[in-house]
Amino acid sequence: MRLSRWHAMNDDTRFGLNRHIILPGPLALDGGGELAPVEIAYETYGALNADASNAILICHALTMDQHVASAHPITGKPGWWASMVGPGKIIDTDRFCVICPNVIGGCMGSSGPETNAPDGKPWGMRFPVITIRDMVRAQALLLDHLGIGSLYAVIGGSMGGMLTLSWAATYPDRVASALIVASTARHSAQNIAFHEVGRQAIMADPDWRGGDYYADGKTPDAGLAVARMAAHITYMSEQGLTEKFGRQLQNREAKTFGFDADFQIESYLRHQGFSFTDRFDANSYLYITRAMDYWDLAEDHGGVLAHAFKGTNTRFCLVSFDTDWLYPTAESKAVVHALNAAGAAVSFVELASPFGHDAFLLDTPGLEGIIEGFVRAGGQ
Repeated sequence: MRLSRWHAMNDDTRFGLNRHIILPGPLALDGGGELAPVEIAYETYGALNADASNAILICHALTMDQHVASAHPITGKPGWWASMVGPGKIIDTDRFCVICPNVIGGCMGSSGPETNAPDGKPWGMRFPVITIRDMVRAQALLLDHLGIGSLYAVIGGSMGGMLTLSWAATYPDRVASALIVASTARHSAQNIAFHEVGRQAIMADPDWRGGDYYADGKTPDAGLAVARMAAHITYMSEQGLTEKFGRQLQNREAKTFGFDADFQIESYLRHQGFSFTDRFDANSYLYITRAMDYWDLAEDHGGVLAHAFKGTNTRFCLVSFDTDWLYPTAESKAVVHALNAAGAAVSFVELASPFGHDAFLLDTPGLEGIIEGFVRAGGQ
């Protein structure tokens, strides 16, 4: 089971420290009820200074996890933002203590459907439905445990940007600065629709069995792979797909007139889908996508987004990409307008990139400079 493999790797690495704690809780949930105990798996880089004023919280995206800058324990691949985080890098771990927790509902050690309920059996679909704000509350419990009262910065892209906005709205006195990359203050109908396609693919897999598949280890990989394929399309752009794949055939000179992967893009999506099943839990995918679909920060503040940031002293920076159609620039601008209405300090830039939504994870010209300037000015 993926959790046990995580625990097997739960020790010091060459860079970064993998940690796992069980907090007594309880954690009050937006949907009613409580979660207890609360397990949090997280990774730290760098050292906390004497007054705990150099802490940067990095919030991960839907399919990412706490391994932001060191090798993933299952895939062996470099951390998902290893280009940004490390000694002497843009987010310099010689200067800052970087903390990246796995969200609750996740599948890399934090409380989720794959972890054990109080009865000693995996939660499965008995795990409570959670929200973005619930994830943030759990992270706040972690920081309380670590003795960190306020954060030099909170940084996140995509779903991580939602968590960052929720941090700034829920705990404004704890967040000196917030960087939100390729994100939104609400999930659109289109985004919900794509997530529902993925969820239905998982639940239609006969191996899903109502989410009760942990005992025999036969997991709904086919359904999860299709969910990943559908989502991955939204992370790319038409320009990027055309430049990278076009209509090129995959290892053949002519069409087969069958249903094998004739085109390179078909082969690529199949690889993305089935390799994803090695490191992610299908039930976690259901829970996290549902949390994202419920995300509507204005709804939580009387329908007025500016009210979420009333009186804030947090400094904000938002970044969008011109080919991102999952969370287009208009979504970031809506947040910027709300922050302006609330009198917040905010900067905004749209970057040109052929990579679509995935631009925040790739070598996008201009992004490093923006993050470097943001981190250098943070807390001032």
